[in-house]
Amino acid sequence: MIGFQILTRKRAVSSEVVTRYLGLPVANVSDSMSRMFAGGPLLRPMHNGSPMAGPAFTVRTRPGDNLLIHKAIALAAPGDIIVVDAGGDLTNALIGEIMLHMATLKGLGGFVINGAIRDAKAIRGSSFPVFAAGITHRGPYKDGPGEINTPVSLGGMVVEAGDLVIGDDDGVLCIPFDQVDAVYDATRAKANAELKMMADISAGTYDDTWVDATLSRLGCSTEE
Repeated sequence: MIGFQILTRKRAVSSEVVTRYLGLPVANVSDSMSRMFAGGPLLRPMHNGSPMAGPAFTVRTRPGDNLLIHKAIALAAPGDIIVVDAGGDLTNALIGEIMLHMATLKGLGGFVINGAIRDAKAIRGSSFPVFAAGITHRGPYKDGPGEINTPVSLGGMVVEAGDLVIGDDDGVLCIPFDQVDAVYDATRAKANAELKMMADISAGTYDDTWVDATLSRLGCSTEE
């Protein structure tokens, strides 16, 4: 039944793709996607800052309810990122230290919670990636409804089951399953260009004439 269903994930990015992306800055990947996609500025790292990458295992849940998140932990494969669309509601925490422990023992790749967490001290001290929109001591309900492995939306960014999800100190980003190779190539080129820029800045050879050219093109007046 729509709104209360568990689907089987049909595809997922490979471990090789995950490994390639794990060391890339999320900001560079975002630039390579035209700066048009983001999980929203409220999704911040709640753990010790370890980078995150893995295939999405999606959950849509009623705000304040974590029944389907428990089921997702049971069903997800090692390396999976459990991505939860709870509407951004911060009234009740959806995961805490116990569920973190369960996910860690299963070898999952992380949590992305568009909602709140609790047991923040324990999560801050962990290397297990947890991104969330807020913190509250109030616990969750466990009645449903919800969905597993249906498309979800985080701050307007659509995530489908099996897409690549990455995260670092700058936030969370989803790369669609069919675009991971093209985005990776563009990101490597972007990273190499930035390395050259940094070297030019250090050497004093950086060409910043583009700034004045852009101001002139846009009609900016300059006082003589």
